[in-house]
Amino acid sequence: MKHPNTWSKATVRAHRDLTPTVREFELLPERGVTPWHVGAHINVAVQVNGEDQTRSYSLVSLPTRSQADGVYRIAVKRALNSRGGSRFMWSLNAGDRLNISQPGNHFELTTNLTGPAPHFLLVAGGIGITPMLGMAQSLATRGAKVQMRYGARSRAELAYVEELRAALGDELEVFCDDAGEQINLDHEIAALPDHSQLLICGPLPLLDAARAAWARAGRAVADLRFETFGNSGQFETQAFWVDIPRHQLRLEVPANRSLLSVLEEAGVQTLHECERGECGLCAMDVVSVSGTVDHRDVFFSAHEKLNNQRLCACVSRVHRAGGGGALVLDSAYRADG
Repeated sequence: MKHPNTWSKATVRAHRDLTPTVREFELLPERGVTPWHVGAHINVAVQVNGEDQTRSYSLVSLPTRSQADGVYRIAVKRALNSRGGSRFMWSLNAGDRLNISQPGNHFELTTNLTGPAPHFLLVAGGIGITPMLGMAQSLATRGAKVQMRYGARSRAELAYVEELRAALGDELEVFCDDAGEQINLDHEIAALPDHSQLLICGPLPLLDAARAAWARAGRAVADLRFETFGNSGQFETQAFWVDIPRHQLRLEVPANRSLLSVLEEAGVQTLHECERGECGLCAMDVVSVSGTVDHRDVFFSAHEKLNNQRLCACVSRVHRAGGGGALVLDSAYRADG
């Protein structure tokens, strides 16, 4: 079951388009802004096909600005192939009200910068820039040695690039797909001094590539920190079937819904928190699969994903050429007696 959040009402004070596909929202909480640290996020209640769902959005910029203005700022990418959360958010206008949670943080910047300043490499891909903006500004203000590499589909999609340039100057480099540019992670990591830290947020392929490059370089696992967001996976999103023998259930998971939401609706209780494939609380045992498990999490290692013994129910799906994929899961449920 879902860990409880403290929900409250907020009003959309204003919004503005940062790029053709990224819109920033200012949310005015009726209880006032709760203090938070860079890397934090809030959960937002959205309506998708008449169903109440939750999406997580990183808080943008610095906490001091949020406190001064009395608003939370989030940025939402309009994704045509999303589950519907971004479509709901983009339908909002100034004055609309919605439910939000208190800030939480799984990506907190906690480094103590007393003594010799460590070296940081920040990497952002697309909408993954949202938590990284505050990190760049905070580290630059605190005197850390920081570089940033920022990739997007085109220059028009480089949200917050001016703010980043003001904070980092020439330490910021941008890479655009339409110009044939790509971040060379092996090169960037090799150039880092010993004991440097890599902080990264972006789509799953970028995170997988960064983890692999970090391991190839023999860097300490603890010096790599990352956060992901909802991703489209390795395959197109399809409907699939799931069987839960212990509950004697066979359920269809539509293309626009998550496995987790379908299980919960059917009464199969599953612990979960992040709903982004990061915390691993919703992991379930795979008995068998017809098709290919499209692991969309960052919790399991590449080796564990190849074994297909477990999956994160919040993001993972099944793909099969021509459709009709199916999955058999073992839940934690045990009948009395």
